Amino acid sequence: MDKPPPDALTLYLCKYTAGVRLRAAGNGKADGYVKFRPCIDLHQGKVKQIVGETLADSGGGPVENFVSDRSPAWYANLFREDGLTGGHVIMLGPGNEEAAAEALAAWPGGLQIGGGITADNAAIWLERGASHVIVTSYLFQNGRLREDHLERIVREVGRNRLVIDLSCKRKDGRWYVVTDRWTVFSDFELNEANIRALEQHCAEFLVHAVDVEGKRAGILADLAERLAAWTTIPTTYAGGARSLEDLALFRKLTRGRLDITVGSALDLFGGDLKYRDVIAFCRGELSI
Repeated sequence: MDKPPPDALTLYLCKYTAGVRLRAAGNGKADGYVKFRPCIDLHQGKVKQIVGETLADSGGGPVENFVSDRSPAWYANLFREDGLTGGHVIMLGPGNEEAAAEALAAWPGGLQIGGGITADNAAIWLERGASHVIVTSYLFQNGRLREDHLERIVREVGRNRLVIDLSCKRKDGRWYVVTDRWTVFSDFELNEANIRALEQHCAEFLVHAVDVEGKRAGILADLAERLAAWTTIPTTYAGGARSLEDLALFRKLTRGRLDITVGSALDLFGGDLKYRDVIAFCRGELSI
């Protein structure tokens, strides 16, 4: 009897088990590619690309780089067809639950979910089809890491289904996790010791370089290089990538040890960088 085809989550876990082994062994094959992680950012129920720092309840509203007329499911199906596992759906504020559920239903097990995730609702989002849940503000409150919240959400969903978002900004020459729509500095510094401690409690990290996120200003090379040196679990960098030259620099600096997300710069989201070129470059099928 023929075996049923593996689901998206099984494929994802198998690929990453192999990837981590390569990294741990120092195998040169890990240096030759970069895993591209797509994103579906949702604001007011629509797929958008915005400058994250401008997202607030008051004021003139966020700076929108792009508002799509396509559905979240359209993007999820596209990423499924191209085999881009491990992408993330981010709910930017309230009113995005239905749109997020639509994206997850289009590709069960193929996408992660973040934005407003807590221990109380994390399991629900996994049941709706997310491969992992992404958390930030639930873990970092009043400027500090809530270890009790970390322990609780790990009990609810398990370490292997948890992604910790360590999105950060630079202050006094160091990087600190920022929360509450990237407006509040925590006292949690990104450094090797702190990262290694958190690695014991999660499957992955997602790190937005907030200083350049949504601005197409180029990657933060020093942050990417340090993250590659500090992390031993799958880690996705997001922020500033705008060209294949940026991706080439990222690959050189990180030696294939980090994954990358490209948002506003992609032609899918109104930018000039071709989505197909990014896929081909990250898979080693296109050189510059």
